[in-house]
Amino acid sequence: MGYLDSADRPDRIAGGVRMVRVSTPAGDFRVWTKRVGNNPDLKVLLLHGGPGATHEYLETCDAYLPAAGVEYYFYDQLGSHYSDQPNDPSLWEIDRFVDEVEQVRVALGLGPESFVLYGQSWGGVLAIEYALECQENLKGLVISNMMASIPAYNRYAEEVLMPAMDQDALAEIKRLEAAGETDDPSYEALLMEHHYVHHVCRLPVDEWPDPVVRGFENMNQSIYVPMQGPSELGASGRLEHWDRTGDLSRIGVPTLVMGAEHDTMDPAHLRWMAEQLPQGRYHHSPNGSHLALVDDADTYFAGLVGFLHSL
Repeated sequence: MGYLDSADRPDRIAGGVRMVRVSTPAGDFRVWTKRVGNNPDLKVLLLHGGPGATHEYLETCDAYLPAAGVEYYFYDQLGSHYSDQPNDPSLWEIDRFVDEVEQVRVALGLGPESFVLYGQSWGGVLAIEYALECQENLKGLVISNMMASIPAYNRYAEEVLMPAMDQDALAEIKRLEAAGETDDPSYEALLMEHHYVHHVCRLPVDEWPDPVVRGFENMNQSIYVPMQGPSELGASGRLEHWDRTGDLSRIGVPTLVMGAEHDTMDPAHLRWMAEQLPQGRYHHSPNGSHLALVDDADTYFAGLVGFLHSL
């Protein structure tokens, strides 16, 4: 793992923002972080999805966590909108991202007496991987809207989500993907009508909160496509064979798994994950989707805050 020297202080900017320098095989870069709140006993580092998305859609935390007395840190991973964006495909590997999280933890002074790692979607992959390597640094772990197996996620999409879609629309989506035409405006329009508003954010498109809209607009496709793949109905990139189902029993810290009834992730699998974790528990959002923190927010944050307070 790479570490910042204690004398190498991160750049400080007003409003709780710090640009943290991280070392990589391709050189040193800066990543953006922002602290909200102050609680010496409970500090949560938020890992956003994507890969290549931004912290922006997680800003809904501002409506719930400050009142609960939680100190938390927004963080744009390397390559994401507020951080440096090197043009080097060799950097977009799980192990390199785990090393980055550890460097950010050290720079922010987060330790096992208070440090909770939260990962949503791709951030959940990263959180699982970090816990398997560095759980001695954790007080608690949150895995939100992320299955422990990409092959299982792909099966759920093929066997449950796709058959429920309008089949003509699905055929056109697949045609555009096969032709490499995912930048065609009709592709995004079809996904929005037949997939996103049912399984990603269950609100009318014109009611999507600004942080969610910004998060979509600022996605770094040069990271997302190599790792996730071009399709929104499954994964085919570098993550295609990722599977940690057999390793969950090795994560011994208190862990909350969060799922939702209408998620792209199988809620039955997420419940099962919680059962495999020695100190696991599951929280379900019955009206939520992949962004249950937005479309079923009261239920979602009741579960998250309850878990954090239990620590």
